[in-house]
Amino acid sequence: MSQLDDALTLRSTEEGLWSGFSDPRYEAITGMYGGWTAAVLLRAVMLAADPQFTPSALTINYIQKIEPGRDVFIRVRCIGGSRSIQHWQAEVVHEAAGPVLAHALLVLAARRDTDGHTEPSMPEVPDPKTFEDFYPPFPGGKIATKRPVYGYPPFARSDTASMAWVREFAGRKLDHLQLAFLSDLYPPRPFFWNAAPRPYATMSLSVYFHATPAEIESVGADFILNEAIGTRGDHSTSGQQARLWSRDGKLLATTEQLGWFR
Repeated sequence: MSQLDDALTLRSTEEGLWSGFSDPRYEAITGMYGGWTAAVLLRAVMLAADPQFTPSALTINYIQKIEPGRDVFIRVRCIGGSRSIQHWQAEVVHEAAGPVLAHALLVLAARRDTDGHTEPSMPEVPDPKTFEDFYPPFPGGKIATKRPVYGYPPFARSDTASMAWVREFAGRKLDHLQLAFLSDLYPPRPFFWNAAPRPYATMSLSVYFHATPAEIESVGADFILNEAIGTRGDHSTSGQQARLWSRDGKLLATTEQLGWFR
């Protein structure tokens, strides 16, 4: 079992309720890393859902701090759907009757072969082996390996664009859980127009899963490219978007978040 799988371990306590642990190895600056929260919510729903349905969309609202090193409980419920699409909700609490710490809406789909298109193209970037590893200097800094291509360090820059090769720290093979986990692995955009880090907290994060099972399988434990940019930051809120690409140019997922800063 990998370190990430260990941190995402869940046990069924009753129908629709799962218990886990907020592993302090995945602590960020303010509570648990947002990607861990995304992955553990997704895992609970995938354990409860019919396996023919795979993740298509995930939107999380981060309501209160998830304290590292504590038991957590995740409530899940299918709120509707059809033969092709299911809608679920999930929420994290520290105590079964305690306040909601994070709330998510998820869409699962029974995907079938169709025609299609991909509008954006992956940027041309050098191989990840040409860049050095970078680990952020906070408690959970070694939750993933990042090899910056552009936009680092993210301070006092003329724009908010960044690119980095990223992968799970221990070499775990890619899956939907890991895509959700990696979806939050890029700096807050307010850092880019400031000379130093500043207080920032993600309020809402969405992930859209585009990759086919074969494309995810072909990535294995390789790096994927995180291509990110800010949208607008003003009056204490800041938006940012990212695209996650496989090395061979497949768009695996897109993500967007809105954060609070000062």
